[in-house]
Amino acid sequence: MTTDLGDALDHLTILGGLQDEFLATIPAVDPTTPVPWCGRWRVRDLVVHLSRIHHWAAAEARRSRETPLGRGPFVLDELYESCAAELRDTLTALGPDAPSRTLLGTGTAAFWRRRQTHETLVHLWDLRTAGGLEFGAPSSTWADTVDEVVTVMQPRQERMGRMEPLTAPISLVAEDAGRGWLLGARTVAEPSVTVTGPAEVLALLLWGRATATDPRLTVDGDAAALDDALSRRLTP
Repeated sequence: MTTDLGDALDHLTILGGLQDEFLATIPAVDPTTPVPWCGRWRVRDLVVHLSRIHHWAAAEARRSRETPLGRGPFVLDELYESCAAELRDTLTALGPDAPSRTLLGTGTAAFWRRRQTHETLVHLWDLRTAGGLEFGAPSSTWADTVDEVVTVMQPRQERMGRMEPLTAPISLVAEDAGRGWLLGARTVAEPSVTVTGPAEVLALLLWGRATATDPRLTVDGDAAALDDALSRRLTP
């Protein structure tokens, strides 16, 4: 496996760019458009969700009590613009090393720079794809999304009792990013299956936006073990 390159990314700059694109896309997509990867959500639900998550994460980073946004109805672009700016301004003012509450306990504000980058990336993909619009992001960013699931999100799901441990790890190889991971590796063990493909598709696979039958992926090994792993709650 390759070394984690997450720290090499400027997450705050990436986050700002993704937020700007999300905001610009809101008026371009009918708010009643279904978002099939998110259950019964419509685009309006997606926008309100990401706005609330930004608002909540800003409070977590500050170690303060969140002020409820209310139930709405909201003017979607105004709501998102306000919450996105709050998060970005908070993280800028705090700096990466400021003590913060995180999903893993006490940590630093850098956690939220990374976590909100990937929250925004996936939901921007949701928004633009639901609206039939093209979207592209660097393979290095998508690879960091995969890394976050493998090293942070999936282990946390296990610790919280939301999923049982995998019987054998899953090898993930992002050829375009030159990176590889073992999903669910608790001990040294041979992977049951190897999935190779673009970092974007691997990230979308882990977040339930792609399937193992995607033609851009190559699956070598126990396909049933992969199906079993993907049926678990790998992410919140």
